[in-house]
Amino acid sequence: MVELRKIAEKDNQAVGEIVQESLKSRGLNLPGTAYFDPHLFSLYAYYQEPKRAYWVLEEEGKIVGGCGIGSFGESETVGELQKLYIRDEAQGKGYAHVLMKQALAFAEEHYEAVYIDTFASLKEANRLYEKYGFVKLSEPIGGSEHNACDTWFLKEF
Repeated sequence: MVELRKIAEKDNQAVGEIVQESLKSRGLNLPGTAYFDPHLFSLYAYYQEPKRAYWVLEEEGKIVGGCGIGSFGESETVGELQKLYIRDEAQGKGYAHVLMKQALAFAEEHYEAVYIDTFASLKEANRLYEKYGFVKLSEPIGGSEHNACDTWFLKEF
């Protein structure tokens, strides 16, 4: 049984490790990616600000994934889908859908659109974004912090 809940301070280390392990296993532990985000191991505090939230999935006492929504740059109307990662061994169970539905419901309450930057090589993730109505962009929106990414999506509400 899996439990979806908001991130707690005790989850910081596990979530940071999931993000880094996932990126490293795909050769994406590069500057300009979430691998080096300054808040990666203190996400609980980061997501306490208004219009931000992060959820984790816990299975048998172990964090298996997470996803957040935060502000995008200086925009008041565009949010960002942030750090949607599932442990490799927990993939294929529909967990990304659980997180995506929660994140988009929150985003729709607070923003007019949601942006994400990613990599073309993450084909399954990109199919997930498209399934939820994200449209592929030809270039990043100004203000992106993840300058190593080569693929960008936007979903308008």
